Amino acid sequence: MADERVDSEIVSQFLLNTCRLRPQLTHHAVQAAWCCARIATRHPDYDVEADLIPLTTGSVAEFYIEPMLPLVGDIDVMFYQNKMLAIPRGHPPPTELPAEFHNYVKVAEIIDSHLPGYVYLKLRYLLTYCPEDEKYNYVEYEEAYSEYSIKLDGIDHGPACLTVSDDPSLLSVDAVPCTRCLSWPSQAADWSTRHRNYDWPDSATVDRVVSNGCDVVQVAHRQCKQHEWMNDHQWRLSFSRAEIVLINGWMPVQQIVYHMLRVFMKAERLTDSADHSGTKILSNYYIKTLIWWECELKPRSWWTGGLNLVKLCVKLLYTLSVCLNDRRCQHYFINNCNLMDSTLNVGMVANELMSIDEKYLSLWFVENYIRKCTELCTDVDTNVNLQNCIRAMVNWRFANLLYDSQNANHQAFYHVATYASWFLLTLRSVTYLQNELEKMGESLTVYFTAVALLHASCRILRNDFSDELIDVVTSVLGHYFDVPRYHNRYSSVLSLSQAAKLMKVVANNSRSTVQLIEIELSKAYCDDSRSFNRSFSVQISEGTFLLRAVIRAVNQFC
Repeated sequence: MADERVDSEIVSQFLLNTCRLRPQLTHHAVQAAWCCARIATRHPDYDVEADLIPLTTGSVAEFYIEPMLPLVGDIDVMFYQNKMLAIPRGHPPPTELPAEFHNYVKVAEIIDSHLPGYVYLKLRYLLTYCPEDEKYNYVEYEEAYSEYSIKLDGIDHGPACLTVSDDPSLLSVDAVPCTRCLSWPSQAADWSTRHRNYDWPDSATVDRVVSNGCDVVQVAHRQCKQHEWMNDHQWRLSFSRAEIVLINGWMPVQQIVYHMLRVFMKAERLTDSADHSGTKILSNYYIKTLIWWECELKPRSWWTGGLNLVKLCVKLLYTLSVCLNDRRCQHYFINNCNLMDSTLNVGMVANELMSIDEKYLSLWFVENYIRKCTELCTDVDTNVNLQNCIRAMVNWRFANLLYDSQNANHQAFYHVATYASWFLLTLRSVTYLQNELEKMGESLTVYFTAVALLHASCRILRNDFSDELIDVVTSVLGHYFDVPRYHNRYSSVLSLSQAAKLMKVVANNSRSTVQLIEIELSKAYCDDSRSFNRSFSVQISEGTFLLRAVIRAVNQFC
């Protein structure tokens, strides 16, 4: 690109015109779904009956824009076990819980520590599900502070477990264990009721955030890590569920500005700044918190007037520098919580941010962002002036929209087939994947059905047509267990119920290859209702008939 005066409006228009809406179907989203499905099949080492319930968080869940430069750096996942629950202190133990929870659930009260946002969990109750009245009863639990945490295979990365793949097309995965709290925490009670001049977030969003509750992550405050007891027992309130809702509710310009600030701060290593103890001073969470406050405290016109993204970034960096100098960055959800540790030396970073002006930041994005984007563009002449080069890149980006969409679909389909060959499908993983893939589009759901049926066919050939595989095939075909509570799969009542449900479907549908599978599955459930001796593969000539029906169904789906 030829040298010329860099205009912040040119840079802004480039970002506005090249940051398009992200398609629902991306290979990052597929990888996140499979990571969660794999976690959903795991059990804590100390309790094989407990299940893990995952949630995709971070950039994959938060952003709906797709800039030219990568937005997603890794896959972030949180997961909790279904035999443990946290409640605010003083709340009565719940009598009803979501269906994923176990029949036996330990309940811990959230106890404040001396540091806002950091708490302890004290076990108080043991819940026992009573199927007669479909409610939980409770007994007092011997009080003890909870210190357990679930670990997966991988590298410890703070409270997370980091997994790095040998496949360069796959992102690293940060999986964070937590304890679920279904109620909005009392520590953030003021958030839902405080006055908002510009109606952001609106009342419907506030209600949705509060209804999602929060999570509690086992990690101690940096000042408490040297204290043996606090380091083992301290937890931090996590509002990841609320963050996903709020960031998804941002206007595109707000998501783009957040992306710009993250790129700048990371490239300049400002989010890697550390004091003498090696602890990071800044993180992306400061930027995220800053934008939340500005969304609430500024009118919509502050963001949309003129749409000069560089100018907005400069103003936000100035505000952040003031926070650093004052050593005050108020937590967005917890009223009396200061994210800024007063013992940290942040003066150098604050001065650097204060010195950034519109001209400097515009030139920085040309040299460090737009120039990288030119490397992605083919048939674009970079020897012309900046404005013509940017116009050519915007046209190239638009012209490649269909190709990029097709490539994203291809990668997503490829990863579905690859993951299915790596991991053994179970009822839990299939159910989770179907729910997640349905959000990405019907075509991927149909493709997953075909792939899953093919893998089921291979297992049938190996005489592996077990209880679990019958449930997997049934679920793949879209027939789910209508069970109100965590249950023992192998019961004659449940098997007979599932057989009746399948036969009802068969009676209402026209004859097809899928119907043949449903008939054979119904026979299997009827057999199971009479006896727990599984011999279904023998009864239908070692599964050959069902295998042929499955293959015909696969051909029909494809």
